[in-house]
Amino acid sequence: MASPSLRYDLTGRTALVTGAGGLLGRQHVAALSEAGARVVVTEIGLAQAEAAVAALKQAAPSGDLIALALNVTAQDSVRAASDELAGRGITVDILVNNAAIDPKVTSSPGVMHSSRFEAFPVPQWQTEIAVGLTGAMLCAQEFGGLMARRGRGVILNIASDLGVIAPDQRLYRQPHVTREEEQPVKPVTYSVIKHGLIGLTKYLATYWADHGVRVNAISPGGVFNNQDPAFVERLTRLIPMGRMAEVDEYRAAVQFLCSDASSYMTGQNLVMDGGRSVW
Repeated sequence: MASPSLRYDLTGRTALVTGAGGLLGRQHVAALSEAGARVVVTEIGLAQAEAAVAALKQAAPSGDLIALALNVTAQDSVRAASDELAGRGITVDILVNNAAIDPKVTSSPGVMHSSRFEAFPVPQWQTEIAVGLTGAMLCAQEFGGLMARRGRGVILNIASDLGVIAPDQRLYRQPHVTREEEQPVKPVTYSVIKHGLIGLTKYLATYWADHGVRVNAISPGGVFNNQDPAFVERLTRLIPMGRMAEVDEYRAAVQFLCSDASSYMTGQNLVMDGGRSVW
């Protein structure tokens, strides 16, 4: 039996992370690289991907990182990225579906009204669903399909605590906004996408169970990123641990879910929210 440390070792494996230039995307890349994986760092444009690689290299110069343009909403782009990697002799062993649009809740004119469900714009719905949910499906279809043919692979979908619970819209209320229909809210798309990713996880886990492909999800809670102090105070009152997550606190969980340390785990959603969803 391999020692616990060896089970986390990803040396010799290649991971691909979508939306890797964002706050958590870079953390996922760092976690996988730290465990020994070569990581394909993808963003919608090559310049963004290269910028993410450059920033990550500053902290870990020895990391084996590859910048690649990938538009997760376009099947042709997903296939082109897959073909480019194959042409370079690179096989993707781990797929992390992280790409998403996380609309920030603000009271800016025009933003607060359109976030309300009654006025939510259909084009915005379609765009956000395309990135966060359809993109995960297309990437799983391409890279997961190749894993299934080889008989081995791991897919990790990045969901959210709001894929388990509904948003508490009281968190976003602004005292200076007098009209209820203008109070900002967390948009419907975020919840639908994150719930959908958990559903996709369960579907693919059973679909490819006999092809050696494990599929799991992780549902992080809110990460502290210098948000408005009033918002942070309201949110932390809902969290038993009394604080938001630090930006690097999900790294070990990503390593666990993407490595042989979780070899008998599939179709599951690992909730890491400081206890918020159980209170």
